[in-house]
Amino acid sequence: MCHSTDSRPPALDNPGEVAEEGLLELTSADGTAFSAFRSIPAEPNGVNIVILPDIRGTHPYYQALANRFAQAGYTTAAIDYYGRTAGPGVRDDKFEWQPLLPQVKPEEVAADVRAAATYLEQHNTGPVFTVGFCFGGGQSWRLSAGALGVTGVIGFYGLPRLVNDVVDDISAPLLLLLAGEDVATSQEEFQEFAGKLDAAGKDYDLHVYEGAPHSFFDASYAEWQEACDDAWERVVGFIQKHTAPVAV
Repeated sequence: MCHSTDSRPPALDNPGEVAEEGLLELTSADGTAFSAFRSIPAEPNGVNIVILPDIRGTHPYYQALANRFAQAGYTTAAIDYYGRTAGPGVRDDKFEWQPLLPQVKPEEVAADVRAAATYLEQHNTGPVFTVGFCFGGGQSWRLSAGALGVTGVIGFYGLPRLVNDVVDDISAPLLLLLAGEDVATSQEEFQEFAGKLDAAGKDYDLHVYEGAPHSFFDASYAEWQEACDDAWERVVGFIQKHTAPVAV
């Protein structure tokens, strides 16, 4: 588990306005209804973001994170993973995710991301990036190998084991933001994954925050504020690097 109910993502300097926000129910290609949280900026910058949360899905932390991205101009939706097993809903610390997580299939995550991207494209026809955390970080990286046509994929302290079998199929660039003291994944596993990306000639950027714990991207970790600021700058820089000028 990454974040407690009280956790919130780091605040932005000079945040913009959010035009609309809130929960919605989307329908995947297989007919599954699932929850998402939308946040639409008042001044969109032309880029869409789909957030892939940790194991709890539409947890309050990720609703707040969607608002952070919208405050920076990104048209954003955070998705839930459990429409097929628990139905739509908001997930708090009481949500029993343990028996349901093994039933989450990558192809279903991809279908739900597609549905979220289609919804966002009704507001903004620009490129789509995915941003994931822990379980969602690995799922985000994996989408680079799929047929969604994402422009880039970003993962905070993701799980390489969710991607190792599709490395050869990766096509979109990856950003890997890693915790130096991650308890969910060893540094050896991250290094092995980077080696596979190198061997396959894939486009990626990787940064390790030495000493930082798993889930360091959290406003409650005052000692990691500098890492949080740097991570945000790297996310924005990665998106700008891989996005052609977009007419808004």
